[in-house]
Order: sequence, then structure tokens, then C-alpha cells
Amino acid sequence: MIDVQNLSKRFGAVCALDGVSFAAADGRITGLLGPNGAGKSTCLRILSTVLKPNGGHARVGGTDLAAAPLVARRLLGVLPHGSGLYPQLTARENVEYYGRLHGLAEPRLKQRTDALIARLELGPIANRKAKGFSQGEKTKVALARALVHEPQHLLLDEPTNGLDVMATRHLRDWLRELRAQGRCVLLSSPLVGSSRSRCCGSCTSARASATLVFSPCENPLALRSAIAPRSSRAINASVRCFSSGSERPCSRP
Repeated sequence: MIDVQNLSKRFGAVCALDGVSFAAADGRITGLLGPNGAGKSTCLRILSTVLKPNGGHARVGGTDLAAAPLVARRLLGVLPHGSGLYPQLTARENVEYYGRLHGLAEPRLKQRTDALIARLELGPIANRKAKGFSQGEKTKVALARALVHEPQHLLLDEPTNGLDVMATRHLRDWLRELRAQGRCVLLSSPLVGSSRSRCCGSCTSARASATLVFSPCENPLALRSAIAPRSSRAINASVRCFSSGSERPCSRP
């Protein structure tokens, strides 16, 4: 479970996050939805320990990020907005490198890498250097890298960015598999409509503030209306557990 309480972050005079609170439970796909500049990526970068907040605190799997960031990193798989691949390494080498950083033994590392390459259909580019990859190929390799150590918690910053229709469909299927395995998946997206179909709960952000909480059964017109620009004053919002993780419609909060 990921628990965020009163998280704040400023960049000089710019307030990126102001008192944001929510919880993302295990066995759920939770979405941070909102327009560009709403603070979604900033929130995920704080949770991945890349940035330090100016206020508030967060826990990943019960581990306080400020007190034990290295421990928290072992519990996380992170797909950043930019893939961050090493261009001179092949797709396989990028995945294996991160697996070694997480301490995977070589036999287990090979097994995990082969499985991810097969699952994400990376076979044709597995031994090619990343510098020539398309955006979609970079995203899939970065996703494999995030999952190589089988983390319980996943932070995915706009995971469908650059993917074609079929790749996006496969990704959605895989996210459902991860949810069924009891993983905690927290993703961001500016696309409200597509995210509603795969999120158990969503914390919709606008103007750098977490504002409202929706289940996937909410009226889409109401959801679009809700992300219209609001007051710059932050509203604390808790992401509620809407369903058991099944595909059935969930009850309204």
C-alpha cells in the first residue's frame, strides 16, 4: 500500500503540490488524472525518492520514504515519464543492469529477463542498442526494467505514452494481471476516458491540487467537468477502495 499525507512541493515561486493526500491499496490500480502541469509527475517522483517534498510524508509498504529511502526503493518498480534508457546498451542489457542493481542472482535474472522480453514482445529488439528505438519500444523496455525485480508497488508515469493501439491493449491486460496478483499499481495519465476503464480508484488533479475522487462507474461527463480548473487552494482527497479488483462495476462512494 502507498499512503500519502499532506504532500507539498515547491519549485521557487511555483507550487507543484499543496497538501495532497491519498492512499493506493494493494490489489488496486489507482490513477492520478489531470492536465499537464497538474503535479502528477512531481508526486510520482517524490514517491520514487528522486525528489524530496517540502512538507508532508509518504509511506510505501509501511516504509517511510524520508526515514528509509533505500529500503523503499527495493519495494518499487518505476516507469518514469522519460524512459531513461542507456542508449549504448541493448534492450536486454538495460533490463539486466537494473536487475543486478536490485541484487538478483544471475540464474533468476536470466529467467526474469527472458520472461519479460517474451511478455512484452521485445524479441526482435532484445539485442539492439536502445539509441535507435522508437518511443513505444523505449516505453516497453523501461516497463520491463521496472518489473524485473518483481516489486510489490509500481509507479507508472503515463505508461501508454508512445504505444500503438495493440501495445496499449496488451499493457492494459498486463495491468489487470498485476492487479489480480495483489500488486499496488499507481499510474498517472492526462487521458481521463482511457484511465477510467482500468483504474479502481482515481485521484483527479487540477492546478497542482488533488481535488476529487472517482470510481470507474462515474458518469464520464461529470468526470470531465470535474477536472476543469479550480481554485489554487489544495483540497485533501483520499483515494477510496471502490471495488474488490474485479471487472464488475463498483459502487459509488
